[in-house]
Amino acid sequence: MKTFRSKVFLGFGASLFLMVMILAVAMFLILRLGRASESILQENYRSILAAENMIDAIERQDSGVLLMLSGFVELGLSEFRHNENFFLQWLGRAKDNITIAGESDIIDSIEKSYSQYLIAVSNFRLTLEKDHQRAAASYHDAILPLFRSIRDNCVRLRDLNHETMYAASSRANKLAVQTVVSMSVIGAVAVMLGIGFSFFLSHLISRPVSELTEAALHIAQGDYGVQVPVRGSGELALLTEEFNRMTDKLRQYHELNIGQVMAEKSKSEAIVQSMDDGIMVVDDKLLISNINPKAAQIFQVSREDVLGKHIFEVARQERLLNFLKQSLESGQAPKIKEGDDVLVVQADGASQYFQFSIVPLRTPSASLGGLVLLLRDITRLHELDRLKSEFVMIASHELRTPLTSINLAVDILRESATERLTDKERGLLDACHEDVQRLRALVNDLLDLSKIEAGKLELAFESVTPAFLADQAVVVMKTQAEAKKITLAVNLPPDLPAVTADPGKIVWVLVNLLANAVRFTPEGGHVSLSGERVGGQVQLAVTDDGQGVPVEVQPRIFDKFVQVKGGGAIGGSGLGLAICREIVRAHRGVIWLDSAPGSGSTFTFALPMAPTSEEIFT
Repeated sequence: MKTFRSKVFLGFGASLFLMVMILAVAMFLILRLGRASESILQENYRSILAAENMIDAIERQDSGVLLMLSGFVELGLSEFRHNENFFLQWLGRAKDNITIAGESDIIDSIEKSYSQYLIAVSNFRLTLEKDHQRAAASYHDAILPLFRSIRDNCVRLRDLNHETMYAASSRANKLAVQTVVSMSVIGAVAVMLGIGFSFFLSHLISRPVSELTEAALHIAQGDYGVQVPVRGSGELALLTEEFNRMTDKLRQYHELNIGQVMAEKSKSEAIVQSMDDGIMVVDDKLLISNINPKAAQIFQVSREDVLGKHIFEVARQERLLNFLKQSLESGQAPKIKEGDDVLVVQADGASQYFQFSIVPLRTPSASLGGLVLLLRDITRLHELDRLKSEFVMIASHELRTPLTSINLAVDILRESATERLTDKERGLLDACHEDVQRLRALVNDLLDLSKIEAGKLELAFESVTPAFLADQAVVVMKTQAEAKKITLAVNLPPDLPAVTADPGKIVWVLVNLLANAVRFTPEGGHVSLSGERVGGQVQLAVTDDGQGVPVEVQPRIFDKFVQVKGGGAIGGSGLGLAICREIVRAHRGVIWLDSAPGSGSTFTFALPMAPTSEEIFT
């Protein structure tokens, strides 16, 4: 019994065999046609070319004889000799390319006549020197008949090859017609067999496939009791049996799990609805498909009113919309900088702050089905941070005046009363002076940080070269580096473009980074300041070969009051890097750390390039 697979294989195998036959016959006939064309070009073209050139040469020789007869002996003789070599050269090529019956006799006749022609011309020259009248008669009686005979034979040679080429062309045309007819007949047979087999397959497959399709539609509508009649005993019958068995299992599974699935769905819905954080689900077109009461409360909307609407109609946050689009395009959660993941929502005349995160929602087939937007209320934390900043600013401001007075008193005592104090008292006074200086530096840092966080930092932007910034910072740190015998190097490319920055603030950042590098680098170490252009930014990096930053501290290195211990270095207030980060952010830049414990550290920050004159005027 033939299986369905063997029937398909035999049917398409026959069509494939016919196509192979068509290809083989076509290749054979085309090769024959090619050989015929090659024969036309190779066998006859050279003989025709030789005949044409011999005709041209003998006519020019005849012109040379006439020149000699007209009195231009030297010119005519030169013309004759030159074309004599030309004629003999092409005569030799014609003799080497004899391929047609009768062609040999014509060439022998040309060669014999040409030999006589040369003898006659030689006698003509001797006669011409003695008697011009006899030489003219010799030309008409001997030379001219030989010239005409040679030219006529060359014409015969040319016409013979022309006729042969025409005959070969006719054979090629007949072969081409034969090829077209043969391929048409075989192709028609193949098409008829293919059509017949297609009707056979359509009759064999269409009925059970239609029944299976109709049954699948019933299953899609929830009717799991449908059954397909089994006909025959081939693969289609086996497929029908397996389909019926599948529908039985689906019916049993549906009856068994529908209650459990509904219970789990209700449980998930209850969890989402009761969460304190706002949750909003959107599809791949950013249309809202689900929203919990907290999210509806945040945006002051009704759940029933916003389902199916675009999220921008509800949130009205362009920055959030851009992050959602970015996540849809990449299929991943968007990379959001610190501080950019906060939404400010106005409610009842007050501002509320929500930290958001975007999670891609994937289907079981791993395709992106939508996005989940999580909103966490951080209004209280934001208010606490604001109060803390205000307290720090007020406390720092209030401490500044007494510290100034204490510092002035200590300086007066060190200048006027040092000689009357004991060594122990002088030591205590010096220690007091150092502590006051540290307190003043701490208070100044706190005030600077408070201004930056409050948005009160005044920046005077201008176009400045990185080389200028580096020179200003190195001058400040040169003495400290030399005191520890540390090599302080500047490696800036000469073509590094200018940046848009406040020179004073960026020099402060560089000085702070260089001071940290010198502080945590042992004596005899190396500290370098380098730079490079990356896209539309200039990156400046401070690298040292000191102890490095511990791995556990690196994520918090730019936070306030974070200090790196060890290495014998005296720590600062822990505010320098936090201020550096805020200053760089104010310049629309970013700062980061690359460090491995024991292998040194590299602090890098990027600044936008200054616009060129062409960009300014455009």
